[in-house]
Amino acid sequence: MIDFDYVKATNVTDALNRISKHPAAKFIAGGTNLIDLMKEEVEQPTQLIDITELPLKGIQETKTGGLRIGALTPNSDLAYDERITKRYPLLASAVLAGASAQLRNMASTGGNLLQRTRCLYFYDITTPCNKRTPGSGCSAADGFNRMNAILGWSKSCIAVHPSDMCVALAALDASVHVAGPKGDRTVKSVDFHRLPGDAPEIDANIARDEIITGIELPPEGFARHYSYLKIRDRLSYAFALVSVAAALTIEGDAIKRARVALGGVAHKPWRVSAAEQILEGRPPGREAFREAADIILQGAAGFARNAFKIELARRAVIRALEQAAAGTPQSQSVKVIA
Repeated sequence: MIDFDYVKATNVTDALNRISKHPAAKFIAGGTNLIDLMKEEVEQPTQLIDITELPLKGIQETKTGGLRIGALTPNSDLAYDERITKRYPLLASAVLAGASAQLRNMASTGGNLLQRTRCLYFYDITTPCNKRTPGSGCSAADGFNRMNAILGWSKSCIAVHPSDMCVALAALDASVHVAGPKGDRTVKSVDFHRLPGDAPEIDANIARDEIITGIELPPEGFARHYSYLKIRDRLSYAFALVSVAAALTIEGDAIKRARVALGGVAHKPWRVSAAEQILEGRPPGREAFREAADIILQGAAGFARNAFKIELARRAVIRALEQAAAGTPQSQSVKVIA
């Protein structure tokens, strides 16, 4: 049994003051990840700070022509908001690819950003895990690592980030708004999560006494040529073996802009600008898409049970780009790959 206090924050300043006074406190909104971690005794906060009454819900237009999504906006609201589905359908598709309807109703947008890995050994407190207990070792490296990383991993950790939403945000070049004791700041979505290096216990570039207040989408939403392709062991309610967020702007017979981000392959959404640059100015086609996939997967290395993910990722990148170029995005209601 974990003993903890429970308090409600009344505003952002109150929330920040409370967490600064309690080093082992945690913010809680939907709780769809934190409660699971507490049940498994992976997380043992001394205090839960309920932030559900903070004025951080809703989706608003920005002065630059984009949208700002409040951190407490439920994933279900995000997925079905008309402005998102029309202008940023890649994001809506990615959110619908994740979890179940019940979880999307509870999960917050900010919480989705901060969810922790689903590596089996991270959840099993009887096994060594550097992410859970720094310096103890990585059980996954020589264990059951089918779901683990093929890119950006280190000797300390081969876990992957589990979010679908974050892969789309990386492709869309979204920004994360953060508030803290030193003031407000903005972090590019592609820079928000970290690779494990020798400090795998640190998932993201946010301090424990800071709070996510919102996510900002730029004006360009790639509403015509996009696809979110998620490859998993079963067609519903499963984390990605590999996922791809592909977004293109096509003018005439050539690609003007390209964005490609991968999920399920690294400790963060994986995006390689050189791969996007090689597509721009070229006609959309399998040859160009194959070259982009090769660049994205440079340096990829698997383990005993997940090396197959390298070729799977290569094929997924090509297929997602083909879907995007044709304007036939992968359906999230009929999950069989088109």
